[in-house]
Amino acid sequence: MKLKFILAVSAAVFSASTMSALAAEKVKVEYWSNSLSPKYDATMKELTTKFNASQNDVEAVWVDVGWDAFQQKVITAVASGNVPGLVNLPKPWMDQFAQSKMIQPITKQVAGFKNVYTSGALQDATYVGDKQIYGMPWYQVTGVLFYNKDLFAKAGIKEEPKTFGDLLKVATQIKLKTGVSGFAPKLDEDTSGWFLYEGLDVVKNNKAVFNSPAHVKYIEQFKTAYAAGAFPKDVFKMQFEDRIAAYGAQKLAMFTDGAHAIKRTKTDSPKVYDATGVAGFPIAGGKTPLGGFLFMWSVPTGAKNADAAVKLGKYLTSDDAQLVFAKASSTFPSTNKSLDDAYFQAGAKSADPVEKGTAVAATHIKASRTLTVTGLPDDVSMNKKLNEAIQEAITGRKPVKAALDEAAAFWNEKFATVKK
Repeated sequence: MKLKFILAVSAAVFSASTMSALAAEKVKVEYWSNSLSPKYDATMKELTTKFNASQNDVEAVWVDVGWDAFQQKVITAVASGNVPGLVNLPKPWMDQFAQSKMIQPITKQVAGFKNVYTSGALQDATYVGDKQIYGMPWYQVTGVLFYNKDLFAKAGIKEEPKTFGDLLKVATQIKLKTGVSGFAPKLDEDTSGWFLYEGLDVVKNNKAVFNSPAHVKYIEQFKTAYAAGAFPKDVFKMQFEDRIAAYGAQKLAMFTDGAHAIKRTKTDSPKVYDATGVAGFPIAGGKTPLGGFLFMWSVPTGAKNADAAVKLGKYLTSDDAQLVFAKASSTFPSTNKSLDDAYFQAGAKSADPVEKGTAVAATHIKASRTLTVTGLPDDVSMNKKLNEAIQEAITGRKPVKAALDEAAAFWNEKFATVKK
């Protein structure tokens, strides 16, 4: 009897010790999100708990880092060799970190599931420098076109613009027929995105190429529209709040932004909200809507177990997990299946601008790209110079060719200072 008791106790001790040892062998993967706490604490804790419950060999540990501190914290971690398993990066930062070798390519690790992501998101997660994948696409946003149906009717316009050229013509016709500015393109910052939207290179072989005949012809279209009053005179200073306010006051017939943007009009200008139509922003030569911006999960250089980190990233960017976060954050997922979910598509035929805008965005976002130029020797001064040149060209203060030539020369001087 005593022997049986001893054996039972020994078995229990052995079992407990074995379970403890197995638990100790779990690979801990710390992952850093970007400015999600405290608003999304519940969502991120839920995702972490569900992942950990599904795993025998990996344990996720969530840490949130503020936006302003994020880049430096990653740089310091890589330099010290004490890095997390995953970091949450927007597309521009991913490019910068891939260029400086602070994150590692994961092309091989994601090969078996990369096709769940939209084509646009997968392109964003690929660094153009070496054609390798450096991120697992997560949440994103894109723009749709909102327009005042009453102003369209007064101007005799019966169809939504299908091309960017159509949009400029419609904007000009609205100004001529109603006296209201037709459209306010985002020209207050990062104007290089307009070239990418048109499918025109900004930089090629470490040289500015935005002063070609095709670029000049493209900016001439903006100049013509501006001269006709199709854009507000202060369009270069207009930011998000300004465009929303102008649209609500019927001083602007069309604007583009995320589906959430029109909620402000519903509160402040209900009559304008009721007269609002929604369309996908026209696709141009770049074959992408305007206003896309993607966040993804990347593996820092020096991560001790990249395979475990990718396993966590695969879970966080799965259809179900992306839906959970998208619903909580009013953003969009980046997998094809999740974007087809009824949550996004239910308002496809709705007369409500927010509901329809959500469905339109969910469809168009599958091709959406983050239209930005990264990895420049001096991002701030170079983009500032290009913005100024485009403003001078559009307003007629300088000939378009001369303005773009001057900015290109400035960029190329900066490129020449980079050691090869």
